[in-house]
Amino acid sequence: MRALIDTCVIIDGLQNREPFSKSAQTIFLAVANNQFVGCITAKAATDVYYLTHRCLHDDKASRNVLGKLFAIFEVLDTAGMDCRHAIPSEISDYEDAVMVETALRTEVDCIVTRNVSDYKKAKITVYTPEEFLRRLETLTEE
Repeated sequence: MRALIDTCVIIDGLQNREPFSKSAQTIFLAVANNQFVGCITAKAATDVYYLTHRCLHDDKASRNVLGKLFAIFEVLDTAGMDCRHAIPSEISDYEDAVMVETALRTEVDCIVTRNVSDYKKAKITVYTPEEFLRRLETLTEE
């Protein structure tokens, strides 16, 4: 299974944001243990750098965090066509619409986000981190 992990989940895990960090960190461990292929978008990488740098105030340390993230997560490029296809999308938040278009083009199986209500009209399965972990557990048992 390939899952696109939203920036909010990545930041929850990296910055130990409660009450969300446990499920986010469990997702990180599942990716590292090859239970599924975890993906992030290239745009998410720049957002993670920005948010990490705001906390650490250290360029080298922030880049080190990205290096570790890239060691376990696949980075998906967002193409110009994803941005164009997102314009007429029924998803009201343009950034979320771009992520859905990237997910569809790169054929991931689902998106994992805390903001599932923003993705109601997505043409791809969307899980909360907790729902995704339950799904992953079910797949592992089969």
